[in-house]
Amino acid sequence: MTDRGPEPTDESALYVFAVCRAPDPKVFACLPGVAVGEPLRLLRFGELTAIVQTVPAADFTDEVWQARMADRDELERYARAHHHVVSAAASTCPTVPLPLATLYHDEERTRQALCGETERFRAALERTAGHSEWGVKAYSADPQEPAQGPTVRRTEAAAAGRVRATPGAGLAYLERKRGVQAQREQRHEDALRLAESVDAAFQGLAAAGRRLRLQATEPESKDRVQVLNATYLVPERRAAELETLARTLREATGARIEVSGPWVPYSFVGEV
Repeated sequence: MTDRGPEPTDESALYVFAVCRAPDPKVFACLPGVAVGEPLRLLRFGELTAIVQTVPAADFTDEVWQARMADRDELERYARAHHHVVSAAASTCPTVPLPLATLYHDEERTRQALCGETERFRAALERTAGHSEWGVKAYSADPQEPAQGPTVRRTEAAAAGRVRATPGAGLAYLERKRGVQAQREQRHEDALRLAESVDAAFQGLAAAGRRLRLQATEPESKDRVQVLNATYLVPERRAAELETLARTLREATGARIEVSGPWVPYSFVGEV
């Protein structure tokens, strides 16, 4: 489990979804949270409020939680339930989402722990108020170099054999190899330039941005190579400019650029 106190051993524990300034309790009335039958409620600590729910402690022991994380469907169910609560809170006021499975023993210990993080919560709320998170992915228009499968390797081996058997052919063979390497390096440089230009353009709209690890190309999209996977914290008043910028960049670069959002700014609340 993440970001909770010692593992709960009593019959129940307190699950914390998010920290807000002044959430509207009505938006949580119909949400099940992660424990069906237990209502979501507000827990005040100082000037801030946490969205919490009483859950069976036995459902969140380290052993049970590790097993749940190994079950993709079960983990997705919990993640969606957690996200629905966070999104409901964010629809009414600035919100700091807490990590999945943030638990404490009881209300007193929850308040103590959250009060100790008040300054960080306050800073995150100020940083993200009036902003949303948007994802941007850019794909090069050039296809990836084909994988070196058995057929390609046999062809290269045969070519190398001909080089050894044919006087004077070695230089031409090396030149072809150098040409392939030069093309590979050029594609890499072009991809870097494309990523930097797209990132710089979206950074101009954003209050902050983060570059994420590139994702593998889907089998059905082998003619595209991902060169940028990033997320940006964008003022809500500028959200309408995102698609216009993406369209301009598509026309200028020939690249495929995907924009997704708006999302609760999970990536920009910092470690809490």
